[in-house]
Amino acid sequence: MTETHAHTSHDVVVVGGGAAGLSAALVLGRARLRTLVVDAGEPRNAPSSHLQGYLSRDGMAPADFLAVGREEIARYGVQLAEDRVTDLTRDDGFTVTLAGGGTARARRLVVATGLKDELPEVPGVAERFGRDVLHCPFCHGWEVRDRAFGVLASSAASVHQALLVSRWSKDVTLFLHTVAEADLSDLDLRRLAAAGVDVVPGEVAALVVEDDRLTGVRLADGSVHAREVLFVGPRPLPRTGLLERLGAELEETPFGAYPVVDATGLTSVPGVWAAGNAIGFSEQVIHAASGGYRAAAAIVGDLLMEDLDAAVTP
Repeated sequence: MTETHAHTSHDVVVVGGGAAGLSAALVLGRARLRTLVVDAGEPRNAPSSHLQGYLSRDGMAPADFLAVGREEIARYGVQLAEDRVTDLTRDDGFTVTLAGGGTARARRLVVATGLKDELPEVPGVAERFGRDVLHCPFCHGWEVRDRAFGVLASSAASVHQALLVSRWSKDVTLFLHTVAEADLSDLDLRRLAAAGVDVVPGEVAALVVEDDRLTGVRLADGSVHAREVLFVGPRPLPRTGLLERLGAELEETPFGAYPVVDATGLTSVPGVWAAGNAIGFSEQVIHAASGGYRAAAAIVGDLLMEDLDAAVTP
């Protein structure tokens, strides 16, 4: 953080500089609003070497995507603090406290803090995540198509993941791991059979890696199943601490608790918008960027009406 950020008033402070935060900042800067982005440098997709499915940016490295975004917001006078927000308080506006020791004032907030993926505790999974251990076939399926897939079950819901990835390969094995076969419904089993997915009971002990590539999955009984790609289902940990400090209403979902928002991302706290993975597990990069744009456009109108109302009030 530079001194120009400390104790400075902004129209909007954006917490989080990923796709959602940078997209919001771009729109806000172009609308001539004094905007500060605070980013701790922890993007969810950091382990990946590329992002996919974003029209005109398909295959781009996530780090390059963010670098271009930072360059674009700088053209419009948006400030960037490479720092972490430790607290948010609300009075007649918002005070943003930074880990680097400074504070900033804001009339409106965009919270785009994303989430963290908690991976299954199987040796080798964390080390290879984003390479040949994956979680999203829409992000990586084309690149690993037709290889020998494994799916590591973390709950009965992993059946859906196994069925989904069969779109990209006809050689799929579902490793039940800690899930009992009795937990699968008859419909689950019939669908798996129809998709050609093999089901292997037994706990997974480790991954087999040779020459820096995944070659197999070792079970606790010592047996090894040759696989080239392993799909896992991370447990999402929403980063909602700052929103909770402001009293934002949260809603429980199968993937954690997320803020209740309207169509623009406005939370239950007046003046506070949320976007990207801060509002849901399945927000891809392109969705996050769109959400940031929507939130920013709403804020532009909101601040304009507030200023005009103040001007016409006797």
